[in-house]
Amino acid sequence: MDGSTFETPIAAASDAAAPAFDLNVIIAIFRRRLRLFAAVALAIFVAVVLFTLQETPRYSTSAQVMIDVRQEQVTPDMNAVLSGLPADSAVVDTEVEVLRSRSLAGRVVDQLKLDQDPYYNPSLAGAKGVKAWFPFLKKTVAPTAANDPVAAQRLRERIVDRVLSGLSVRRAGVTYLITVQYTHEDPAQAARLANAFADLYLTEQLEAKFEATKQANGWLNTRVADLRGQLQQAEAEVQQYKIANNLLSAQGATLTEQEISGLNQQLATARAEQAETDARLNIARNQLARGSNGEDLGETMTSPVIQQLRKQRSEKIAQVNSMAERYDERWPDLIKARRELAEIDTQIQAEIKRIISNLEAQAQISRQRTGSVAGSVGAARGTLAGNNRASIRLAELERKAESVRTLYESLLGRFKQTTTQQGIEQPDARVLSRATIPSKPSEPKPSVNLILGLVAALGAGGAAVVLAEILMAGLFTEDEVERRLGVPYLGSVPLLSSTLDDARAARGLAPPDYLLNKPLSSFAESLRKLRAAILFSKVGETVKVIAVTSSLPGEGKTTTTFSLGRTLAASGANVVVVDCDLRQGAINRFLPTAPTVGLIEVLNGAATLDEALYVDESGARVLPLTKSAYTPRDVFGSAAFQRLLAELRQRFDVVLLDTAPLLAIADTRILAPHADAVVMLARWKRTPVKAITSALSLLQGRGVFLAGVALTQMDLKAQSRYGYGDAGYYYKSYRKYYAD
Repeated sequence: MDGSTFETPIAAASDAAAPAFDLNVIIAIFRRRLRLFAAVALAIFVAVVLFTLQETPRYSTSAQVMIDVRQEQVTPDMNAVLSGLPADSAVVDTEVEVLRSRSLAGRVVDQLKLDQDPYYNPSLAGAKGVKAWFPFLKKTVAPTAANDPVAAQRLRERIVDRVLSGLSVRRAGVTYLITVQYTHEDPAQAARLANAFADLYLTEQLEAKFEATKQANGWLNTRVADLRGQLQQAEAEVQQYKIANNLLSAQGATLTEQEISGLNQQLATARAEQAETDARLNIARNQLARGSNGEDLGETMTSPVIQQLRKQRSEKIAQVNSMAERYDERWPDLIKARRELAEIDTQIQAEIKRIISNLEAQAQISRQRTGSVAGSVGAARGTLAGNNRASIRLAELERKAESVRTLYESLLGRFKQTTTQQGIEQPDARVLSRATIPSKPSEPKPSVNLILGLVAALGAGGAAVVLAEILMAGLFTEDEVERRLGVPYLGSVPLLSSTLDDARAARGLAPPDYLLNKPLSSFAESLRKLRAAILFSKVGETVKVIAVTSSLPGEGKTTTTFSLGRTLAASGANVVVVDCDLRQGAINRFLPTAPTVGLIEVLNGAATLDEALYVDESGARVLPLTKSAYTPRDVFGSAAFQRLLAELRQRFDVVLLDTAPLLAIADTRILAPHADAVVMLARWKRTPVKAITSALSLLQGRGVFLAGVALTQMDLKAQSRYGYGDAGYYYKSYRKYYAD
C-alpha cells in the first residue's frame, strides 16, 4: 500500500459494491431524522389548521359569457364599421384577458362605487384597517389622497388591485364559453360583482362599436362635404374649359364634329348634284355638236312645254298636210297654217336653248355650291384640329372630375350605410347565465385544507430531512465513513451510558474503569474489536507503534487510547501508553496520583524510562506528562525521541501514542511518520466531515500509513434505531451476549 494515499482495498471494494439506491439507507435516514421530520411536519400541519380555523368564510359565484359566433343581419349587405370577433381560439383567449383587464375593473369600481366601500378602500377603514392592509401607510391616507393626485391615483390602483384579487376568469375548455367567477366575504356582493363584470364587458363592446360608428360618421360627413365641393369645382372647370375652347357637345359629339358631319353630307350631295348636272350638260352639248336639233335631248323630252309644243306641232303638221292635199300652195289658210307651224318650231328651239342654258346655269350653281361646301368643311376641320388639341386638357379635367365623383359617390354610399347602422350595433357576446347568490362558502374548505396541509407537512418534513442530510456535518455509520472519506472503518467506541439499561449504574465510573469491572460488556467488546482492526490493518506486517489522533479536541481520543491500552494489557500484550499531547497531558486524570516525572524528563535525561513509567492496575504501562511538560522545543523530531521510540519498540509489544489534534497542533504531523499505523478518531454525529478530510490532508505525502477511522462516543441505542450500515444497527439482536 502506498502510504501517501488513504485508499484501501476495503474502501474500494465497499465503493464498488455500494448500490446506487438502497431503500434501507433511506429508511435509516428517515428514522435518524424522525424527530426533525415530526417537528417540522407537525408545525406545518398545525399552522394550516390554525389558518383554516381563523380564515374568514368566502363565497364564490360565477356568470357565464358566450362569444356569439352568430350575428343578426338587420340591414343586409351592409358592413359594420367595427367588425365582429372571429371565433377562433386566440380571440377567445384575448377576450378572457379583456375581462381581467384593469380598465374593466376600474369601470366596475366606478359603477358600483367600490371606492366608497371600506372593504376595498383602506382609507375608509380607519387606522386599524389601514395598518392591516398597508402597514406603511399613515392615518392621513385619505386627506393626502384628496389633495395629492399622485396619492389618489395610487389609492385607486390599490382599490383596483383589491377588486381584481377576487376575480377569476377562465375559458371552459375549447368552447366559446367564458366563466366569470368572483369571490367575496359577502355572497350578495360576490354575485353583484360577477354580474357587473359580465354586463360591463358587453357594454364596453357596444360602446366601442358606438364610438367607432360615431367617429366614422363624423369623418365620413366631413370628407363627403369636402369631396362635394371638390366635385363641384372640378365639374365647373370642365364646363368653363369647354366654353372657352368651343368644346360644347350634344349627343356625345362636339358641335364642330356635328358641323363637319353635316357639311360632309352636304358636300357629298353637292358633288353628286354637280356630277349629275355636268353630265346632263355634257350630254346635251355633245348631241348638239353632232348636229342634233335638240329635240332628242333628255331634258327636252321631259319638258312639259316642249311636249305641249310638239303636240301642237303634230296637230299643225296634220292640218298643213291635210290642207296641202286639198288646197293650193297659195291657199291663205295653208300659208297661215305653215306659218303657225314655223312659229311652233321656233318656240321649240327657243325652249331647247332655254333648257340648255338652264342646264349650264344649274351646272354652274352646283359647282359653286360644291366649292362653298368644301370650303366650309376645310374651315370646320381646322377648327376641329384646334378642338382636338384642347381636348387633351379637357380629358385630364374630366378624369380628375370623374375620380372625385367616384370617391364622392363611394363615401356618400358608405356614409348612408353607417348613418343607417348607427344605433343598431350588437355586442359580440351575450350573458349565457347570470351569477346567483351562493348559499355555501367556497373557502375555506376544511377537508381540502387538511389534505393539502398534510401533504405540505409531509413535504416540508421530507425537505427538512433532506436539507439536514445535505448539511449534516458528522458521520453515523461504517458506510458513510468509507463512502465520504474513502478510508477503512476500524470500528466504534460506544458512549458508556448507551450500553446500559440503567445509565445510573455507570455513575462515578470512567470508561477505562468500567472496562476493567465489566470485561464481558459491550463496551469492552467494542474496544477488543477496535484492537483487532488496528493490529491487523497492515496485512503481512506487525503493527507495534500506533499513533491515535483526531482532527479536533474533545473527540474522546485520550479515553479511547487509555481504554485500548487496558484492553491490550488484558489480552496479555506488553503495552505502553505514551502521552504525546504536550499541551493537555490528559492521561493524568486516569492515574491515582499526579506524576512527578514523565516523557519530557526522560528525553531531557532527568529521569530514566523505568522511573517515568507508571504501572496501571490492568498491567499496562503509562508514560505520562508532568504539569510542566510543555516546551517550545521540537520534541518529537529530536534524536532523543527517536532513541526513546526505538527503546519502546524493543521493550513492548504495542506502543500507543496519545497525540494532539491534527488541526490544532503541528506535533502530530511530525510524530505520525514514526508510527507503524495512525488511527483517526471522529466523534459520532458531531465531528464535521470537512474537519476530518482537512486533518487527513495534512498527513498526505509524509509516508504515513493510515489504519483507518474509528467513531467514538456512539449512542448504541440511537444507532440501533437508525444506524443501518454497520454493526450497531443490529445491537439489539446480539446484546444478550454481553454482561453489562
